[in-house]
Amino acid sequence: MRSKICGLSSAESVAAAVNAGAAYVGFVFFAKSPRNVTIAQARALALEVPVGVCKVALTVNASDAELAAILEAVPIDMLQLHGSESPERVVEIKARFGLPVMKALGVADVSDLPAIRIYSRVVDQLLIDAKPPKDADLPGGNGLSFDWRLIADRKWVIPWMLAGGLGPENVTQAALLTGAQQVDVSSGVESAPGIKDNDRIAGFIRAANGD
Repeated sequence: MRSKICGLSSAESVAAAVNAGAAYVGFVFFAKSPRNVTIAQARALALEVPVGVCKVALTVNASDAELAAILEAVPIDMLQLHGSESPERVVEIKARFGLPVMKALGVADVSDLPAIRIYSRVVDQLLIDAKPPKDADLPGGNGLSFDWRLIADRKWVIPWMLAGGLGPENVTQAALLTGAQQVDVSSGVESAPGIKDNDRIAGFIRAANGD
Protein backbone atom coordinates (compact mmCIF):
# COMPACT_ATOMS: atom_id res chain seq x y z
CA MET A 1 0.00 0.00 0.00
CA ARG A 2 1.27 3.47 -0.91
CA SER A 3 0.14 6.25 1.43
CA LYS A 4 -0.02 10.00 0.81
CA ILE A 5 -0.01 12.38 3.76
CA CYS A 6 -1.40 15.67 2.50
CA GLY A 7 -1.59 19.16 3.93
CA LEU A 8 1.78 19.10 5.65
CA SER A 9 2.92 22.46 7.00
CA SER A 10 5.72 21.81 9.49
CA ALA A 11 9.12 20.16 9.38
CA GLU A 12 8.05 17.91 12.24
CA SER A 13 5.04 16.52 10.38
CA VAL A 14 7.04 16.07 7.18
CA ALA A 15 9.61 14.06 9.12
CA ALA A 16 6.84 12.03 10.77
CA ALA A 17 5.33 11.17 7.39
CA VAL A 18 8.67 10.24 5.85
CA ASN A 19 9.79 8.19 8.84
CA ALA A 20 6.48 6.30 8.90
CA GLY A 21 6.95 5.29 5.28
CA ALA A 22 4.78 7.68 3.29
CA ALA A 23 5.19 7.32 -0.48
CA TYR A 24 3.86 10.84 -1.10
CA VAL A 25 3.82 14.09 0.86
CA GLY A 26 1.43 16.87 -0.13
CA PHE A 27 1.66 20.64 0.22
CA VAL A 28 -1.49 22.74 -0.13
CA PHE A 29 -1.42 26.00 -2.09
CA PHE A 30 -4.97 27.23 -1.47
CA ALA A 31 -5.51 30.29 0.68
CA LYS A 32 -8.86 29.18 2.15
CA SER A 33 -7.39 25.97 3.53
CA PRO A 34 -6.10 25.76 7.13
CA ARG A 35 -3.29 23.69 5.60
CA ASN A 36 -2.20 26.40 3.16
CA VAL A 37 1.54 27.06 2.93
CA THR A 38 3.42 29.88 1.30
CA ILE A 39 5.87 29.18 -1.49
CA ALA A 40 8.75 29.93 0.87
CA GLN A 41 7.39 27.54 3.50
CA ALA A 42 6.84 24.80 0.94
CA ARG A 43 10.35 25.18 -0.44
CA ALA A 44 11.89 24.77 2.99
CA LEU A 45 9.75 21.71 3.71
CA ALA A 46 10.28 20.10 0.31
CA LEU A 47 14.05 20.39 0.59
CA GLU A 48 13.86 18.14 3.67
CA VAL A 49 12.10 15.33 1.80
CA PRO A 50 14.43 12.51 0.77
CA VAL A 51 14.73 11.26 -2.78
CA GLY A 52 12.17 8.58 -3.48
CA VAL A 53 9.28 10.26 -1.68
CA CYS A 54 7.01 12.04 -4.17
CA LYS A 55 6.42 15.73 -3.38
CA VAL A 56 2.94 16.82 -4.48
CA ALA A 57 1.64 20.38 -4.90
CA LEU A 58 -2.12 20.64 -4.39
CA THR A 59 -3.65 23.57 -6.26
CA VAL A 60 -7.21 24.68 -6.97
CA ASN A 61 -7.95 26.23 -10.37
CA ALA A 62 -4.49 27.79 -10.41
CA SER A 63 -3.36 30.01 -13.28
CA ASP A 64 -0.22 29.34 -15.30
CA ALA A 65 1.46 32.21 -13.47
CA GLU A 66 0.58 30.75 -10.07
CA LEU A 67 1.81 27.30 -11.06
CA ALA A 68 5.01 28.73 -12.50
CA ALA A 69 5.72 30.65 -9.30
CA ILE A 70 5.37 27.47 -7.24
CA LEU A 71 7.46 25.31 -9.54
CA GLU A 72 10.25 27.85 -9.96
CA ALA A 73 10.89 27.79 -6.21
CA VAL A 74 9.71 24.42 -4.90
CA PRO A 75 11.15 21.06 -6.07
CA ILE A 76 7.80 19.44 -6.81
CA ASP A 77 7.43 16.01 -8.43
CA MET A 78 3.68 15.98 -9.16
CA LEU A 79 0.81 18.45 -9.49
CA GLN A 80 -2.53 17.63 -7.85
CA LEU A 81 -5.41 19.56 -9.40
CA HIS A 82 -8.22 19.80 -6.88
CA GLY A 83 -10.54 22.31 -8.52
CA SER A 84 -12.86 22.28 -11.52
CA GLU A 85 -10.06 21.95 -14.06
CA SER A 86 -11.37 20.55 -17.36
CA PRO A 87 -9.68 17.72 -19.25
CA GLU A 88 -8.47 20.34 -21.72
CA ARG A 89 -6.92 22.37 -18.91
CA VAL A 90 -5.17 19.25 -17.64
CA VAL A 91 -3.60 18.73 -21.07
CA GLU A 92 -2.44 22.37 -21.14
CA ILE A 93 -0.81 22.10 -17.72
CA LYS A 94 0.97 18.86 -18.57
CA ALA A 95 2.29 20.31 -21.81
CA ARG A 96 3.44 23.58 -20.23
CA PHE A 97 5.06 22.28 -17.06
CA GLY A 98 6.10 18.75 -17.96
CA LEU A 99 5.16 17.18 -14.62
CA PRO A 100 2.86 14.25 -13.87
CA VAL A 101 -0.66 15.39 -12.99
CA MET A 102 -3.09 13.86 -10.51
CA LYS A 103 -6.71 15.01 -10.80
CA ALA A 104 -9.03 14.89 -7.81
CA LEU A 105 -12.59 13.88 -8.63
CA GLY A 106 -15.44 13.96 -6.13
CA VAL A 107 -17.91 11.11 -5.85
CA ALA A 108 -21.34 11.23 -4.22
CA ASP A 109 -23.37 8.84 -6.39
CA VAL A 110 -23.19 6.85 -9.64
CA SER A 111 -23.67 9.96 -11.76
CA ASP A 112 -20.18 11.09 -10.77
CA LEU A 113 -18.44 7.97 -12.09
CA PRO A 114 -18.34 8.69 -15.86
CA ALA A 115 -16.04 11.68 -15.27
CA ILE A 116 -13.44 9.33 -13.83
CA ARG A 117 -13.14 7.49 -17.13
CA ILE A 118 -12.95 10.74 -19.09
CA TYR A 119 -10.13 12.16 -16.97
CA SER A 120 -8.28 8.84 -16.93
CA ARG A 121 -7.41 9.49 -20.59
CA VAL A 122 -5.48 12.69 -19.86
CA VAL A 123 -4.02 12.48 -16.34
CA ASP A 124 -1.24 10.36 -14.86
CA GLN A 125 -3.13 9.47 -11.68
CA LEU A 126 -6.64 9.85 -10.29
CA LEU A 127 -7.59 10.81 -6.76
CA ILE A 128 -11.10 9.57 -5.98
CA ASP A 129 -12.44 11.73 -3.17
CA ALA A 130 -15.73 12.47 -1.45
CA LYS A 131 -17.68 15.20 -3.22
CA PRO A 132 -17.72 18.31 -1.01
CA PRO A 133 -21.05 19.76 0.15
CA LYS A 134 -22.39 22.52 -2.10
CA ASP A 135 -21.72 25.18 0.55
CA ALA A 136 -18.22 23.93 1.42
CA ASP A 137 -15.30 26.37 1.34
CA LEU A 138 -12.83 23.56 0.63
CA PRO A 139 -12.85 21.18 -2.35
CA GLY A 140 -11.24 18.51 -0.15
CA GLY A 141 -9.93 17.91 3.34
CA ASN A 142 -13.44 18.05 4.79
CA GLY A 143 -13.20 14.73 6.59
CA LEU A 144 -16.09 13.27 4.59
CA SER A 145 -16.22 9.82 3.04
CA PHE A 146 -18.49 8.44 0.33
CA ASP A 147 -20.13 5.07 -0.26
CA TRP A 148 -17.07 3.02 -1.13
CA ARG A 149 -19.28 0.35 -2.71
CA LEU A 150 -19.71 2.72 -5.66
CA ILE A 151 -16.14 1.99 -6.79
CA ALA A 152 -15.64 -1.48 -5.32
CA ASP A 153 -13.15 -3.39 -7.46
CA ARG A 154 -13.46 -0.99 -10.40
CA LYS A 155 -10.46 -0.91 -12.68
CA TRP A 156 -9.07 2.13 -14.42
CA VAL A 157 -6.21 2.24 -16.90
CA ILE A 158 -4.00 4.44 -14.71
CA PRO A 159 -3.04 4.41 -11.02
CA TRP A 160 -5.62 5.82 -8.63
CA MET A 161 -5.75 6.84 -5.01
CA LEU A 162 -8.62 6.69 -2.52
CA ALA A 163 -9.34 9.76 -0.39
CA GLY A 164 -12.13 11.22 1.69
CA GLY A 165 -12.78 10.67 5.37
CA LEU A 166 -9.98 8.17 5.83
CA GLY A 167 -8.15 7.68 9.11
CA PRO A 168 -6.28 5.02 11.06
CA GLU A 169 -9.62 3.56 12.16
CA ASN A 170 -11.12 2.84 8.72
CA VAL A 171 -8.36 2.80 6.09
CA THR A 172 -7.96 -0.98 6.23
CA GLN A 173 -11.67 -1.53 5.63
CA ALA A 174 -11.76 1.08 2.86
CA ALA A 175 -8.85 -0.52 1.02
CA LEU A 176 -10.31 -4.00 1.31
CA LEU A 177 -13.71 -2.88 0.03
CA THR A 178 -12.50 -0.76 -2.87
CA GLY A 179 -9.34 -2.62 -3.87
CA ALA A 180 -7.36 0.62 -3.53
CA GLN A 181 -3.60 0.23 -3.58
CA GLN A 182 -2.98 3.90 -2.75
CA VAL A 183 -4.63 6.01 -0.04
CA ASP A 184 -4.60 9.70 0.80
CA VAL A 185 -5.26 11.38 4.15
CA SER A 186 -5.23 14.93 5.47
CA SER A 187 -7.77 15.82 8.15
CA GLY A 188 -7.89 12.20 9.33
CA VAL A 189 -4.44 12.51 10.88
CA GLU A 190 -4.96 15.88 12.56
CA SER A 191 -5.57 16.93 16.15
CA ALA A 192 -7.13 20.21 14.92
CA PRO A 193 -7.67 21.69 11.44
CA GLY A 194 -4.25 22.03 9.84
CA ILE A 195 -2.38 20.55 12.84
CA LYS A 196 -0.97 17.12 12.09
CA ASP A 197 -0.76 14.46 14.81
CA ASN A 198 2.43 12.45 14.40
CA ASP A 199 1.02 9.39 16.17
CA ARG A 200 -2.00 9.35 13.86
CA ILE A 201 0.25 9.67 10.81
CA ALA A 202 2.21 6.62 11.91
CA GLY A 203 -0.99 4.78 12.84
CA PHE A 204 -2.57 5.53 9.49
CA ILE A 205 0.34 4.14 7.51
CA ARG A 206 0.55 1.06 9.73
CA ALA A 207 -3.17 0.41 9.24
CA ALA A 208 -2.94 0.99 5.49
CA ASN A 209 -0.16 -1.59 5.35
CA GLY A 210 -2.20 -4.04 7.39
CA ASP A 211 0.20 -3.94 10.33
